[in-house]
Amino acid sequence: MDDDAIRSLVHRYMDAFKAGSISGMLDCVADELVHDVNAGGRRIGRERFETYLIHMARCYRESAADLVVLTAGDGLHAAAEYTVHGTYLQTDDGQPPASGQTYAIRAGSFFDVEDGRISRLTTYYDLEDWIAQVSRKT
Repeated sequence: MDDDAIRSLVHRYMDAFKAGSISGMLDCVADELVHDVNAGGRRIGRERFETYLIHMARCYRESAADLVVLTAGDGLHAAAEYTVHGTYLQTDDGQPPASGQTYAIRAGSFFDVEDGRISRLTTYYDLEDWIAQVSRKT
């Protein structure tokens, strides 16, 4: 893929994320997607990724803003930096209690692309900052 096609794929994935569209995100990924999150381990396969997305939608309502997409120029890799704006809807395992708290955190995602689909997705964010934001007494 050329850089424009990879950039378009990443934008399509991030637009689906912003819209909360699980099916839209799944349409962008390979069957054997490798998905890594700094605070959540590795999952392999579209089905495991879908399970993760369903869980996330139950606990969080999130969108992204300030998106910047960079491509490596090799037709295989891209990166995105963005701000996640969210609402903590339901208490997640091992996390502070949820009561509708809002938060905004910077995140970065790295993409490998094969055959027109995302084959690896790695996302990093500052979990300590998120915990501090949702733990504040208002």
